[in-house]
Amino acid sequence: MTKQLGAGLVLGVIGTVLIAVAVWLTVAYTGAYNVAASDQHADAIRWTLDTTMHRSVERRAGDVELPETFSDELVAQGAGHYAESCVYCHGAPGQDPTEWSRGMRPEPPHLTEAASEWSAEEIYWIVENGIKMSGMPAFGGHHGPEGVTAITAFVTRLPGLSPEDYRALTGGGAAAAGGAAIAPAD
Repeated sequence: MTKQLGAGLVLGVIGTVLIAVAVWLTVAYTGAYNVAASDQHADAIRWTLDTTMHRSVERRAGDVELPETFSDELVAQGAGHYAESCVYCHGAPGQDPTEWSRGMRPEPPHLTEAASEWSAEEIYWIVENGIKMSGMPAFGGHHGPEGVTAITAFVTRLPGLSPEDYRALTGGGAAAAGGAAIAPAD
């Protein structure tokens, strides 16, 4: 009797896995899931992607080594990088992200609030490696470790930074003041 129960349990698990694979392949090959950026993800998909991303970053960021404190010079250098590359999607103190970035799925977080949810090591890892299928590029290849550390230093200071402090750190240029947007290439 116990042997039959064990065999039935194994067959049930195998059957469930085969059905799950069949459903997954059916959705993939039929195009049943709407991938349009103009359509929000279903709650289950959004939760799965968000949870996977958070756990993946947390797991991999443990190897990141950063200084105990960031100098004001490093923060200012990071502010310059941020104003050149990041502000368009993530906004800044007193500045909303550009309108075109609101059409991205998942929508990029407004880092003046969201940066406090991440450790400095996690921010470094995200900036260096990017996030697949989110529009977040990997900056490590063209900013190098020093540039990524500078961006990390600045992003860790974003929560609570005033619009005036942001403009002072970035030189108050057009991007810093919210007057510039990147136009799509023709």
